[in-house]
Amino acid sequence: MRLLIIGRLNGELVTASRIAMNRGAAVTQADGIEQGLNALRAKGADLVMVDVSLPIRVLVTALADERIRTPVVACGTGTDAKAAVAAIQAGAKEYIPLPPDPELIAAVLEAVTADARSFVWRDPAMERVVKLAEQVARSDASVLITGESGTGKEVLARHVHARSNRAQKPFVSVNCAAIPDALLESELFGHEKGAFTGAVARRIGRFEEANGGTLLLDEISEMDVRLQAKLLRALQERVIDRVGGTQPVKVDIRVLATSNRNLAEEARKGTFREDLLYRLNVVNLRLPPLRDRPSDILELAGHFARKYAEANGIPARPLSAEARRLVVQNPWPGNVRELENTLHRAVLLASGPEIDADAIRSPEGDALAVASPAARAVQAAEAVTRGFVGRSLAEVERDLILDTLDHCLGNRTHAAKILGISIRTLRNKLNEYTDAGIPVAEPGHTRALAAYG
Repeated sequence: MRLLIIGRLNGELVTASRIAMNRGAAVTQADGIEQGLNALRAKGADLVMVDVSLPIRVLVTALADERIRTPVVACGTGTDAKAAVAAIQAGAKEYIPLPPDPELIAAVLEAVTADARSFVWRDPAMERVVKLAEQVARSDASVLITGESGTGKEVLARHVHARSNRAQKPFVSVNCAAIPDALLESELFGHEKGAFTGAVARRIGRFEEANGGTLLLDEISEMDVRLQAKLLRALQERVIDRVGGTQPVKVDIRVLATSNRNLAEEARKGTFREDLLYRLNVVNLRLPPLRDRPSDILELAGHFARKYAEANGIPARPLSAEARRLVVQNPWPGNVRELENTLHRAVLLASGPEIDADAIRSPEGDALAVASPAARAVQAAEAVTRGFVGRSLAEVERDLILDTLDHCLGNRTHAAKILGISIRTLRNKLNEYTDAGIPVAEPGHTRALAAYG
């Protein structure tokens, strides 16, 4: 946790900084707003605590203009309600009265460092993914996490970081789909003063912010192919070039990436560099959609019901039997994200001692219809078919063979029996894939571990 304190407040903030350091935070202090901005540009921070008497609006506006997304907490002596309201209106997330209460400081630090997106799973399909993630977490290998939108790719990435040797170092996430192409290069690599219009000072990028820790490139398939070449060099050489800079900067990071697209197919289209794909895809963690993780649905539903009851000051209530049946039978095309939003809405709409089926509604307020068994079978078939659309027969055959071999832990005899082909045919296919540079599982190992090793 990196804490930046701006101001002095007659030593009260110094006391707060000591409390924060005792709680494990790395603390930097600046006297004024401009010095604080310089510290953020040079080092980054996870939280800013600022003297309420300083121009907080100037700080918040500058952070927004420079796309620095660090939360700001105002601090002031006594219980001046007017100052607290003014600070919140200026853009501060919270107001902390001083002299500091150690437990309050600890709670603020915990709220910032704790990930609100808890990692919850129970289904065996998810258990296999988690075990593989934890097995490779302590390495420095790049990991590509794939799956449909809303399946929890970033949550799994944070889990990998938390189990890694870099867990005490920064975890920095960049959503490549949310930042315009013209700004993404500066966001990733930083820039020098005057490098472009609006570059008022040197600013480090996300690579340097993550130095020593983990950098997550979320939805990397959305990155412009021209920027991918610079990213490839950074991954290979572990050096970056700031926009407008003349000297390379060394970085020590572990890179994780996520995508909801088939990057191999994107590489064939020319929209994603094949060499970058190989560099990122040392280990592939493929998250199954929620409809293929039935045991996770009720577990997650209960978790979200408790979470949003607490967040809204409402007594926690269980789901009724009919609500549980409705939740389990819904196909959840939006995956965990859709389930979470639905349960948040249900917590607010429910009345009585339980969350009943009437509270399980769509965003438009309509009741969720329970599909018939025949309709669910059609939906499942369509979901499987959608995964084949746009792919060649050879590609589908290859994935079926390799996934079956992976399921059999590399046992070729068992895999051939399941596939209904001879061991000789399987061997010939695997030789073709090996010659093409595609990882093939060995006995006792999964294909992903074969790729890793």
